Amino acid sequence: MTDQSILWRATALRSVMALVLREMASRYGRTPGGYLWALLHPLGVIVMLAYAFALLQKTPVLGTSFLLFKATGFLMVRQFTVLGSATGHALGYSRSLLLYPRVAWIDAVLARFVLNGLVVTGVAFVIIVGIFLYDGVQTFIDWPLLLLAWGLGAALGLSLGMLNCYLFHRFEIWQQIWTILTAPLFLISGVILLFEDMPRAAQSVLWYNPLLHLTGLMRAAFYPVYRPDYVSLVYIGLWCLVPLVLGIMLMHLYHRDLLARQK
Repeated sequence: MTDQSILWRATALRSVMALVLREMASRYGRTPGGYLWALLHPLGVIVMLAYAFALLQKTPVLGTSFLLFKATGFLMVRQFTVLGSATGHALGYSRSLLLYPRVAWIDAVLARFVLNGLVVTGVAFVIIVGIFLYDGVQTFIDWPLLLLAWGLGAALGLSLGMLNCYLFHRFEIWQQIWTILTAPLFLISGVILLFEDMPRAAQSVLWYNPLLHLTGLMRAAFYPVYRPDYVSLVYIGLWCLVPLVLGIMLMHLYHRDLLARQK
């Protein structure tokens, strides 16, 4: 590795860390409730879902905790939606800093991905630990499978977020389309029902939703008796790779035009 390459890597790392610290201060640090709201919003949704289904069913489909069953599905979907949206808005959020020659567009994208990834991961950890303590859950956690599921979820969020980074700033209407497309995800991604409990006709269509595969992996990590045979790691990998490569290519070619459109 040459000295110039080492210098470039060090400069890129400093830029990413500077952008991360900037967003920490501006997005979460202005009010005491910044990080608290990041925790309370998903926790509130999980509690409401668990309470509603506890009124309809005596026991959850898996395990003994309604809270854990809903959390293992909803937190995965939330990770994807947060990362896909936050990463997609990276150019608009850091546009003023991108005028400096040492700050590249990829630094802004990675900074938003890193910070939001850390926040959603921290929130998920706190919620899961809280559920274990509150409900007295006793189960064997498959940590390698859990890390695989969560890592693939982050990769999927980065992949679609990279493509969104181009689409959000090229076509303003795409932001509304993205909101519409992601709104029903918790209904069709295995949060409410397991894939195996869905009607056969729904299974044949919803199998193509990559988040359904990820929630299956997530549940398998927490419930040793659950074996989601429908999950395809190859299919998830394609979703993590194809939009990412396409997004990088489009951003490399057109990032200057996108920044000029925002002036």
